[in-house]
Amino acid sequence: MDLDEQQRIRREKLIALQKTGKDPFEIVKFEKTHQSADILNGFKKLEKQPVAVAGRIVLKRVMGKASFAHILDEAGKIQLFIAIDDVGESTYGLFKDWDLGDIVGAVGTVFKTKTGEISIHVKEIKLLGKSLNPLPDKYHGLKDPDLRFRERYVDLIVNPEVKEIFVLRSKIIKSIREFLDGEGFLEVETPILQNIPGGAEARPFITHHNALNMKMYLRIALELHLKRLIVGGFEKVYEMSRVFRNEGLSYKHNPEYTLLELYQAYTDVEGIMSLTEKLFRYVLKKTLDRLILNYEGNDVDFAHPWRRVPMVDIVRETTGLDFNKLSIKEIEKELEKTFQCDMPKNRTWGELLYTAFDQLVEKTLIQPTFVIDYPVEVSPLAKKKKNDPRLVERFELFICGREMANAFSELNDPIDQRARFEAQMVEREKGNDEAHMLDEDFLNAIEYGMPPTGGLGIGIDRMVMLLTGVHSIRECLLFPTMKPLK
Repeated sequence: MDLDEQQRIRREKLIALQKTGKDPFEIVKFEKTHQSADILNGFKKLEKQPVAVAGRIVLKRVMGKASFAHILDEAGKIQLFIAIDDVGESTYGLFKDWDLGDIVGAVGTVFKTKTGEISIHVKEIKLLGKSLNPLPDKYHGLKDPDLRFRERYVDLIVNPEVKEIFVLRSKIIKSIREFLDGEGFLEVETPILQNIPGGAEARPFITHHNALNMKMYLRIALELHLKRLIVGGFEKVYEMSRVFRNEGLSYKHNPEYTLLELYQAYTDVEGIMSLTEKLFRYVLKKTLDRLILNYEGNDVDFAHPWRRVPMVDIVRETTGLDFNKLSIKEIEKELEKTFQCDMPKNRTWGELLYTAFDQLVEKTLIQPTFVIDYPVEVSPLAKKKKNDPRLVERFELFICGREMANAFSELNDPIDQRARFEAQMVEREKGNDEAHMLDEDFLNAIEYGMPPTGGLGIGIDRMVMLLTGVHSIRECLLFPTMKPLK
């Protein structure tokens, strides 16, 4: 190993401890009685009471026969006061040689110093784990984002605000489950390894099952298996778990992410819209205790009813292009020449409408907005609108220029569904490897009869980004996907 001077010195200290029979890695247990926050918040009851704490040394001040140290545990920091007369000359000598980053356990009584800092007067202290790598310099810290995400364990130690993001993430996920359970939904688990990856337009990760000698895929969505459960008689189901898409990295995308999908029988896209609004309000109130939040300089109001607007209308409002009056040739010319859009391969009415919305409108939607009535070409699993077969009963929710949810009145006509799958397979043959595959077992399932159903998908990581106020998805993933350094 290529060690720097500090790493070498720390290893020498470890060897010296081991030679004297004080190997910290041989200790298997330490009985803690309190976290730092318990003591700081409950000082009046705990003053002069015995406590046992443990954590990582993040500050040391050695002053002759008495010293101070701050240790960091899961709940925060607390100061230790260690004196030679209390712990003995041998232990005190060992303590002076311990390093920042070392993990210690201490037993003592709670008191307040002359400067008013709540502390622990230590009677016993022992080394529970040796840090062989030095922590980042306290003045410069760990600021480089790439290094922070690669070494999240160090990031969590030296940047306390990072831990708060993930505590809030856990509360958000818990509150989502509370809401859905309260609405009568059943949480289920469906396969991660699949024979056919379905439910979304995305490029899958491919693997191989040795025993069966067959190609398999990591799932790209939860949809088709959850719909099978609706066929089987469950009326309200949801799953919140990881899905995998073999696509690029960006501040909005990670190849594996957490997705919530739910399906409710005997409702439609309107019912799911109301449910989505209730869900977001419940989560905000439960986790942040407010319904207005500021995200990247925008005050976002979740309290008032959210706007519901057809895609054709919002495109016309934003760009001036009326897709119900212009010919396809006129639309093509405007998008390509005037707005300089990246044009789709298939320049149908629906593909052009979606292109205009995606590239020109989406980024302008700051307040919570349900965009409804999507073109059928980009919605192969949604039910067509009765009065306009070019469109489907679908919405996407946009907040601060980002898609936050996607929902349909689910297509339950197996004949129509087969035709749409076949159209998608034609797209695959043309080279679109994100088009849907034809899933015969799913078609077989809905041929037994699927009731009218509404479905919803929410990217949990984007929801967490919004509620925690972070710009990049990597800030709210404990271990985002990173390219190895070597």
